[in-house]
Amino acid sequence: MQTVIIIILICIVIALIIALIAVRLRTKSILDSVDKMLDEAIDNTFSEAHFSEEQLSRIESKMYRYITKGMTSKLRISEEKDRIQTLISDISHQTKTPIANIMIYSELLAEEKLSDSARNLALQIEEQTEKLSFLISSLVKTSRLENGIVSVHPKENSVKALLDEIHLENAAAEKNIALTIENDTDITAIFDIKWTLEALVNIIDNAIKYTPAGGQVRVNVTEYEMFARIDISDTGIGISEDEIPRIFQRFYRSPEVGDKSGVGIGLFLARKIISDENGYIKVTSEKENGSVFSVFLPRK
Repeated sequence: MQTVIIIILICIVIALIIALIAVRLRTKSILDSVDKMLDEAIDNTFSEAHFSEEQLSRIESKMYRYITKGMTSKLRISEEKDRIQTLISDISHQTKTPIANIMIYSELLAEEKLSDSARNLALQIEEQTEKLSFLISSLVKTSRLENGIVSVHPKENSVKALLDEIHLENAAAEKNIALTIENDTDITAIFDIKWTLEALVNIIDNAIKYTPAGGQVRVNVTEYEMFARIDISDTGIGISEDEIPRIFQRFYRSPEVGDKSGVGIGLFLARKIISDENGYIKVTSEKENGSVFSVFLPRK
C-alpha cells in the first residue's frame, strides 16, 4: 500500500514538473514573440502576418494589434505632415508677391504730395505690412520646425563665428543704444549655426526694442565643461517674476509693451531652436532693472 502511495506521489510530482516546464516554455515562447515584434517595430521592419487568433496568446494578439495601430497612426501623422508642408508652401508662395507689392505701393504713396495725416497713414500701411511679412515668415519657420519639415543639425561650431554673424548695430544705433558683443573667444559648442543665429538675433532684437534710449545691450560668453553660456544682458524695462514663464508662449505679449512693435513669436521660436539642440534658455530679470537671457549650448 505504501509503495502505491509513493508511486502516486512520484507521478504527481513528475506531472507538476512537466506542467511547470510546459508553462515556462510557453511563457518563453510568448516573450520571445513579443520581443521580436518590438524589435521589428523599432527597426521599422514589422509586417502583418496571416494567422488565426487561436495561434497566438492573448498577450501576443494584443501586442500585435497595438503595434499595427501604432504603425497606422504613424502613417497618418506622416500624411498629415505632408499636407501641412504643402499648406505652408502655398501660404509662403501666395502671400509673398502681394505683400511685396503693398510695400512698394505704400513707399510710392509716401513720396507723393500728401497731407501730414495722409502721409502718416501711408507710413502705417508700410509698418503693418512689414509686421505681416515678419509674422508669416516666423509662422512658416516655427511650423516647419514643429512638424519636422526642417530640423536643426547640431555639430561642433565656433562660438566666435556665431557671434560674428550678428549684425544689429544699425538697429541699436537708431535707438542710441550701445550694443557690445564680446566675441573674443576660441571655444566651440554643438549647435546649428544658422538656426542658433536666428534664436540669438530674436533675443538681442528684443533687448534693443525694450531698452530705452541711452541704455546698453551686452553679449558675452562663459565657458563651462559641458556648456557654453551666451549671456544677453540689457538695461531695459525688465520682466516681472510672474511673467517670465509666459514670455516663451506663442503670441504672448505683456500688456505693458502693447505700444511696441512685435507679434510675440520671437522668443517662442528661440526656445524651440535651442531646445532642439539639447540646450536651454534661462532668464533672470527685475522690473526696471533690465534682463539677462542666458543661452546654454552643449559642448559634448
